This record gives sequence, C-alpha cells and structure tokens, in this order.
Amino acid sequence: MNIILFDEGQRFFPAADERCRHIGSVLHMSVGDSFLAGEYKGWRGRATITSADGEGIAFDFVPERFDGALHPLTVILASVRPICMKRILRELVSLGVGRLIVSGSDLGEKSYRGATLYTSGEYLEIMKSGAMQSGHTGLSDVVFTDDMASAIREAGREGEHLVLDVVPGAQSLSRMDLAGRELTLAIGGERGWSAGERALFQKEGYTPASLGGRILRTETAAVSAVSLALAGQGLI
Repeated sequence: MNIILFDEGQRFFPAADERCRHIGSVLHMSVGDSFLAGEYKGWRGRATITSADGEGIAFDFVPERFDGALHPLTVILASVRPICMKRILRELVSLGVGRLIVSGSDLGEKSYRGATLYTSGEYLEIMKSGAMQSGHTGLSDVVFTDDMASAIREAGREGEHLVLDVVPGAQSLSRMDLAGRELTLAIGGERGWSAGERALFQKEGYTPASLGGRILRTETAAVSAVSLALAGQGLI
C-alpha cells in the first residue's frame, strides 16, 4: 500500500481490516505516528494514530489537497474468468482509468457475470487495493452491462473510440496521436470478438487498433493497451 485510503468520514480501522494489519505489522506504527492517507475519490493528506488496541486503530485526518482526478479514458472490457478479472481490475485502477464498463460478449462465458467476484462485492475491494497501490485517491467508476451494444451506449459518443483487435488494416496503437482527446477503448475477452460485434463497432465508428500480430491474454492486452493509450494521450 503506497497510500492508506478510506471512506469519507471514516476514522477507525477494526483489527481484522487489512489496512489495520498493514499499519501495525508492516509499517510498525503506533499512537502518535502518522502516515500518508486519503479518502476514496477525494482528498489526500496525513493521518495520525490516536489510539491502537485489540479492537483496532483510530486516527485523525488532516486533508492537504484534492487528489481524486482520473484520466479521460473509458475502457469497455469483455468479461473474462474471475481470476483474470481480479488482476485486470487492480491494474487498470492503478493506472488511473476513469471509467470501466465490464460487459458480457457474444463469445464470452455467460456464467462469469454471476460470479462471486461481483455478487459478493469483492471486485470493489480489489479496485480499492489498486487505488492504494497507485499512491492516489482516484477510484475508477465501474458499470456492468449484458452485451456490447449496451456497453457502447453506456460509453457515449464523446471523443475518440477504438476497439482492440487483430484484423487486417488495424492501426498500431503505439503510433496513434491521441493527445488531448477523451478516449474509449474496447478490449475483447478470451475468444475475441464475434462477427456481429465487429460489425457493431464499425457501425458505431470505432477504429480498429492493434498491439501487433500476436494474440495476447486479456490481462496482458488490457495493461499494455491502456498504457499505450495513456501515452498517446500524453498522460504518462
């Protein structure tokens, strides 16, 4: 954890909370010590421990500056198996993606949408850990849709629209000049896009973009593509 984040107004971590264990066992802090902290999507500053016992850790928080801004990048992400999605969610939040649209797809496994990762709320805890890894308070907004048509509608019409795909004529994402543009980037699942989805993206004005001729795992493609897109936007 490169910053300890918490909900607005929260000033106590119970003993079972991972943040409490991190402060005590990793940072070796006690009453009077202070650490870098912030409120999700809001202010960052310094927190000072006011009490620590078997029940948990209480602290005061002094905000210093607003830190919740994220990059103007929306990622449409076809659902993949939960163990892979955990890695993707954590990394894309740590990279500062503004919005994630997690969607069913024609060729994707339909059962993924009802996975415990989502129904238990675990996905949000994973996203929060990605924010703490980043050292900033920003936490990506996330929306769930059943199909790509719904995801495209949710993404809206503003800015540039790209779909990551290995097709003839796809432009190299690494060579695109996206500076100053709001961007939506669609990334497929384990079996790629169906012919119908490709036709839909074309109809909606999405430009095919490529990472090269190799077919990558979704978690590899997602991190690589988002990094290149942010570089093209001039943001990293």
